[in-house]
Amino acid sequence: MNRGHRKEDVEKAYQIQAEAGAIGAAQYGAVGLGLAAIGHYSWPAFRRQTLPFKAFLVTIVSVYGLCIRAEKALQTHEHEQRVHENAIRREARFDLARRGLVATETEIAKWKLEHAAARTQAAVAEQSVTAPLATTPDK
Repeated sequence: MNRGHRKEDVEKAYQIQAEAGAIGAAQYGAVGLGLAAIGHYSWPAFRRQTLPFKAFLVTIVSVYGLCIRAEKALQTHEHEQRVHENAIRREARFDLARRGLVATETEIAKWKLEHAAARTQAAVAEQSVTAPLATTPDK
């Protein structure tokens, strides 16, 4: 994996984790706020607590939600990446075996580059075939 591709993967993972963390913090923060309100109106010992302590408890719940949701999203993303990479490597091993080559890391990397170039050429050819013809408007 080259450095440019790795940097893109890191940025994508960061974006996924940041979005999920914000959603988790908001959801769990709302739950914490609701529980604090219920505790305030139904439990006299909680009602006597100071506002900063109640805010601290709500913040703890929010941070917990941020961490749990962000970690779960990152683990899901990493699992999808591993499944995708394993499928590509499996296809490379089968194709290299058909050619009579041993599937070493170097051969798999070469195979990936060959197929990336072939996919790019196929995409360009498909775009040129499906691209609408440029017409000039009638006046």
